[in-house]
Amino acid sequence: MFSLEQRPTPSKLMGILSPLLAVLLTVLCGAVMFVALGKDPLAGLAVFFVEPVRDLQGLSELGVKVAPLLMIAVGLAICFRANVYNIGAEGQLVLGAITGGAAGLWLDEAGMGGASAITLMLMAGMAGGMAWAAITAFLRDRFNANEILVSLMLVYIAQLLLSYLVHGPLMDPEGFNFPQSKMLSDGLLLPVLLPETRLHLGLVLALAAAAAGWLYLSRSISGFRLQVGGMAPMAARYAGFSSRGALWTSMLVCGALAGLAGVAEVAGPLGQLTPSVSPGYGFAAIIVAFVGRLHPVGVVFASVIMAMFYIGGELAQSRLGMPSAITGVFQGILLFALLACDVLIHYKLRFGAGRK
Repeated sequence: MFSLEQRPTPSKLMGILSPLLAVLLTVLCGAVMFVALGKDPLAGLAVFFVEPVRDLQGLSELGVKVAPLLMIAVGLAICFRANVYNIGAEGQLVLGAITGGAAGLWLDEAGMGGASAITLMLMAGMAGGMAWAAITAFLRDRFNANEILVSLMLVYIAQLLLSYLVHGPLMDPEGFNFPQSKMLSDGLLLPVLLPETRLHLGLVLALAAAAAGWLYLSRSISGFRLQVGGMAPMAARYAGFSSRGALWTSMLVCGALAGLAGVAEVAGPLGQLTPSVSPGYGFAAIIVAFVGRLHPVGVVFASVIMAMFYIGGELAQSRLGMPSAITGVFQGILLFALLACDVLIHYKLRFGAGRK
């Protein structure tokens, strides 16, 4: 028998160990799940945690998945540090893909390419993500609307807008009626980092975003004000810090990074606009942000774990005959394991409580 006893102060050690324990619990639960489904647990776990890092090709694909997850998770970490719960990064990613992709198609028609054209595409994608995030920020600021509900509902509007565009105005006229845009020319695609792989410049941009996020939160006055506003709103107001400024700054930064992730997918591995431009990166990045402890450096490692789930899910389908939902199952297990382990930050297990 055991019981939970509240700690006098939160445990800093458990704050560090909790994500590691959550990953370990996820692995154990995954093994039990494979056994229950009649699969070899070692083979099942291998496709998730060994195959993605076995060779250069696997590592390159891991980097392709890490890039959007890391970009979005850095923005979400900044939002959550400001106590702004932006759940709509998926929609901001889609808008970034739309605006950046549309800009790329226009530049392609104009015969433009190269570094300057790619930069314009990336800026258009960031602007689209910022504009979509600004809707949530405005409604929260002006009408005190709940940003969780507003940002989440905007995701579905963004997805419907993308579906309309690729079925209509942006559809490739020579695409045999498939809902997709024209392929971008080579001059508008992000440079490939490793020959004969899909690893592109987006990974460098993601790592740069993580470094910039760390500098902003830990080395800037604006980042300090934003965090104080999130942790202690009354103290922030007393010190003269603007809660409105924290709201707008965090939402626009997050929107810009999500939009950058969206356009990087269009100009990177996809090369065109499709209805499935994202397999749910915006939602998965929420888990990444919390597993990374809302720290721009921590989310780098958390995004690698989540990228393994995506690649492992694809391999599990082709090699083990598992359903496509296996990736979401692992993501859900990780989330619930993290929530369970986080209890130990404020409470400790006391064994023998039931003995007389």
